[in-house]
Amino acid sequence: MTGTAPAPFTADDYRARMARAERAAADAGLAGLLVAPGPDLVWLTGYAPPAATERPTLLVLVPGRDPVLVVPTLEAPDAAQATGAPALTLRDWTDGKDPYALTAALLDGRGRFGVSDNAWALHLLGLQQTLPGTSYAALTEALPMLRAVKDPAELDLLAAAGAAADRTFEEIRHVRFAGRREREVGADLADLLRRFGHSQVDFTIVGSGPNGADPHHEVGDRVIEHGDMVVLDFGGLKDGYGSDTTRTVHVGEPTDEERRVHDVVREAQEAGFAAVRPGAACQDVDRAARAVIAEAGYGEYFIHRTGHGIGVTTHEPPYMIEGERQPLVPGMCFSVEPGIYLPGRFGVRIEDIVTVTADGGRRLNDTTRELVLVD
Repeated sequence: MTGTAPAPFTADDYRARMARAERAAADAGLAGLLVAPGPDLVWLTGYAPPAATERPTLLVLVPGRDPVLVVPTLEAPDAAQATGAPALTLRDWTDGKDPYALTAALLDGRGRFGVSDNAWALHLLGLQQTLPGTSYAALTEALPMLRAVKDPAELDLLAAAGAAADRTFEEIRHVRFAGRREREVGADLADLLRRFGHSQVDFTIVGSGPNGADPHHEVGDRVIEHGDMVVLDFGGLKDGYGSDTTRTVHVGEPTDEERRVHDVVREAQEAGFAAVRPGAACQDVDRAARAVIAEAGYGEYFIHRTGHGIGVTTHEPPYMIEGERQPLVPGMCFSVEPGIYLPGRFGVRIEDIVTVTADGGRRLNDTTRELVLVD
């Protein structure tokens, strides 16, 4: 991470991203891409409409043609202010006109198009009715690696988000846990993330005691007790890029078994990180972490994938899971987060965001992975 804030993205950055997306579409045998409001549109153009509505907004990317953003007239002034606007053509439509006819004129009526995952079915069905010869594939299916490889500026933003999450953990470990409800500690986490620069808090998981055995337990009214293991998993967006880290703490002195389980997860997390290198398959990271847990006798209690990609969203491809043979490439960023979950008793998870480098991996989270004792 550099000591100065990265320069903001420019129209040329967005122009390069759209060109990259067009090339990827052509390589995948697609006639083009249709991008609705959401993370893909923000990443490609810098434009986030005021709100998703029944009025369709679509970025049309067709190889060999200039990018076009079809947008409602009443939102066109906002779209024109987006950083990436100089790299595309705006075509607006007014209420009472047919936006699907306007969009259809830009497309091959017999083509297959990639469509951003969060496009409204209403809009896609309207377009398909206008062009019945077209077919569609979700971008996650058709171009899963579109946003996976980050450029240096994106890596700086992800590192800054990770550092802010680390500062949050360093603060939260000094608050009182015993006698407080999970949701109170969760509120502390959210406040700290915002204090350290997050504009959006996506999750604050506080799984105490038996609740820690549920990987996606968020927060509840359970009062944290002395002797509890507590899983803390939190993150969100800072300057448009995600953070996501997990540490497991213990209220007071742990038992020998609790220490052993935590040690196994820590060793598994280290093994997963050590497997990160260019050319390795995503599943190799999962296999390395899972092997440590299975050898220790807890294989059946590791019940989720080892990791997920992160960028302008906190969960995106690639995924570190058995069967995913996608090779790792320098610039990819993803979590490495093995866990052990003992039903009705406690859970342990340790998570860092990792980026692939030219010769291995680099962690974007640097807080201790040892078991931290709290009051």
